[in-house]
Amino acid sequence: MTTRYFTETALLADGWAENVLIEIDANGNFARVAAGAERGDAEAIAGIVIPGMANLHSHAFQRAMAGLAETAAGPGDDFWSWREQMYRFVRVLDPDQVEAIAAQLYIEMLKAGYTAVAEFHYLHHQPDGTPYADRAELSRRVIAAAKATGIGIAHLPVLYNTGGFGGQKAGDGQRRFLNDAEGILDIAARLRADHAGDADVRIGIAPHSLRAVPPEMLAATVAGIQAIDPSSPIHIHIAEQVKEVEQCVAWSGARPVEWLLDHAPVDGRWCLVHATHLTGTETTALAASDAIAGLCPTTEANLGDGIFPLAPYLVAGGRLGIGSDSHISVGVIEELRWLEYGQRLLHRKRGVGAGPARPAVGATLFQAAVDGGAQAIGRTSGRIQAGARADLVVLDSDHPALIGRQGDALLDSFVFAGNDSPIRGVMAGGRWRVRDGHHADERAVAARYRSVMTALLA
Repeated sequence: MTTRYFTETALLADGWAENVLIEIDANGNFARVAAGAERGDAEAIAGIVIPGMANLHSHAFQRAMAGLAETAAGPGDDFWSWREQMYRFVRVLDPDQVEAIAAQLYIEMLKAGYTAVAEFHYLHHQPDGTPYADRAELSRRVIAAAKATGIGIAHLPVLYNTGGFGGQKAGDGQRRFLNDAEGILDIAARLRADHAGDADVRIGIAPHSLRAVPPEMLAATVAGIQAIDPSSPIHIHIAEQVKEVEQCVAWSGARPVEWLLDHAPVDGRWCLVHATHLTGTETTALAASDAIAGLCPTTEANLGDGIFPLAPYLVAGGRLGIGSDSHISVGVIEELRWLEYGQRLLHRKRGVGAGPARPAVGATLFQAAVDGGAQAIGRTSGRIQAGARADLVVLDSDHPALIGRQGDALLDSFVFAGNDSPIRGVMAGGRWRVRDGHHADERAVAARYRSVMTALLA
């Protein structure tokens, strides 16, 4: 059965269009998209239609601790002290709580304009580090939350094996994370079997970082997942912190991105998350690899990570996407806004993210993040065109920030004007998940989340 919709204004794969007829097939894909069409018997969409965005980096359980690590731990408070607080928080979570937290987060993502998420999932075991009877238990809970709320998911079981470069022993706070290559590939295989043929669930793999995965284990894991699915997404944290770069150089004589590009088959299947601290040579090489730079500006700012070299990366033709990571903030608008604002503060210039072909900053960054996000989760396209997954967002054309805007000025205003969201509707996988600004299950999910948080903070 085909569902037909009509909108007066939409951002399609080849640009802005008027009077657009959108047909969606029974599998949740765009079957036909035609501009300059008659409405006929199609359902009218009241508003401006733009593509849905993939959130390419998420640690769902961290949503529950957002705001709880904002008391200074001392004069040296940084990422590493925040990490110790996170380890203390994660020790007590049980499977029901993990699922409830993820469901709350995923509804927030949908309402904020994300239609899919790459879940970088490293919480695997019981609090004492013992595996659950089903080693994939917590992964299944996160995927169940995605299915229940309707967001598409690329689930990435994380390999975490060591506590630092050179095979250092993992600490007590990391015991819920630890696996070897065989164990993590087993989890991935179980999940793939469960969700074979499900267009809204993609299974990939995520070596946590070079400090947490020894070289031989990294090679075995990458080879293992590629043997199962050569197109599988592969995500990795890299070069997030100066200390990490210094430790990598001490261990190997090379910087993290430099080492990875020299020792792993990095290509368009990969997403290098953060990649904050790059030399000019690394920046150019990363761009040439066709991998995605997974940028999380609100988390990177919250943790004091640093600022990604966006301007030279874009000049070199680099690809990027955005993620909300620790979920200190959940929103397409704020990630894109701070991606540009960080650059303006660094360079003391405006319009850093624009290019000569498309001088509109918001529109340029939005489209780059749509394309990069789709690639990072293993989809051929995130655009509104025949054959793509039917993900779209509806903006309120009467919102004060958008009144009178046309073309790319709509996206510039969407990103940079105002603090209340103009998002009114969200479709993911061909089904409406948000209508009139609300998700059908938001109250029930919020009530469950409230119970979880009351218990955790008691």
